[in-house]
Amino acid sequence: MADAPHPFRIHNFRAFWTSRLAMTLGQYAMMLIIGWQAYNIARDGGMSVGGAAGQLAIIGLLQFVPLFLLTPFAGLAADRFDRKTVARVTIALQALCAALLGWATWSGAINLPILFGIAVALGIARAFAGPALSALAPNLVPKSVLPNAIALSSIAWQTGMIVGPAIGGYLYVVDPALPYLAVFGLLSISLVALTTIGHVPKPEITGAKRPVGQVIDGLRYVRRNKMVLGAITLDLFAVFLAGATALFPVYARDILEVGATGLSQLAAAPAVGAALTALWFSFRPLKSNVGPKMLWAVGVFGLATVVFGFSTSMPLSLAALFVVGSADMFSVYIRQSLIQLHTPDDKRGRVSSVSLLTISASNEFGDAFSGGLAWIIGPVAAVVSGGIGAIATVLLWMAWFPALRNTKTFDPPDDLDEERPEQTLQEKTT
Repeated sequence: MADAPHPFRIHNFRAFWTSRLAMTLGQYAMMLIIGWQAYNIARDGGMSVGGAAGQLAIIGLLQFVPLFLLTPFAGLAADRFDRKTVARVTIALQALCAALLGWATWSGAINLPILFGIAVALGIARAFAGPALSALAPNLVPKSVLPNAIALSSIAWQTGMIVGPAIGGYLYVVDPALPYLAVFGLLSISLVALTTIGHVPKPEITGAKRPVGQVIDGLRYVRRNKMVLGAITLDLFAVFLAGATALFPVYARDILEVGATGLSQLAAAPAVGAALTALWFSFRPLKSNVGPKMLWAVGVFGLATVVFGFSTSMPLSLAALFVVGSADMFSVYIRQSLIQLHTPDDKRGRVSSVSLLTISASNEFGDAFSGGLAWIIGPVAAVVSGGIGAIATVLLWMAWFPALRNTKTFDPPDDLDEERPEQTLQEKTT
């Protein structure tokens, strides 16, 4: 709408955007160094490339297990309690993890058990942070500018992915403990920004009154709304199969031989493509054929992953990862807009928790899967087969979820009655 304010003109959204940017910068800097330290500790201890990759698999699994177990209840917490408070507690826990890692690295006490323990703590924190922040964002802007706000929020996320690994990698070269000090500062900024957000009304939960029943209500809504279910599971399987991120330390040290500086560049390349794509959408939002375009984007994501897997050239690898990030952002922008706009506000925390559970499954559990597969068949075969699997997923989802390929616009249904989500969706897509 012509009279709708730009999201950055709204104080609460500006504070949210700043908090998310600082938090993501810290998260991705910390995650990169944790993986790099674990891989090098294993390799320097005499492990083979495959065995060291297996340690990366363990770190991914340790982050995923608490996310898997806690995320459905974390979504309920985001709907029942103040979302800002939940987010503040989780950011504080992540800051504590950064402080502990910094001390252990500075004192020379860092080892695999410490890294594994911190991975569990981060998984717990992220299980509660994700649903709270995702459910909070739509409450800060008018519905008419929500897709634009999602694009801007994605810019914060992707910018964090760009600069965060660079912060981690380059500061690690100066002093191994320095990245964690920077992460602690960034998470502190995130915490302060979040406290400046004004009052946000808490939605009344409809349906079941008992906590377990309310969790089930959220899962039932996702199952019944085929467009939401298809969008969530498409990301789950495509990124789970084609996740090459966990193997960046393997490529940086033993395939491309570019060291810690090259590791930062590999981690930043997909985020550069993603951030530029999100920036484009913040000015030129999509308006038509959003479902088919999301499917094509995931297919390109898989193809670019195959190219990266085969590459032994640093420039080609960076170019392939740039395309990976751009295609992934294209898909994320459409998927998150559809999920948020097609979900009632009183269920956004729980539906967001399901979405974020699949994201964690595709990322952290995908990291564990990629690391384990690299241990068995080698890193190159693991990455290439994953990209092919993502392409196959797109073809299957086109057949199994016609609601995706038939969704033309972001316009939400006029009636989000949970008993008839498929009916209202069909009215909008035909």
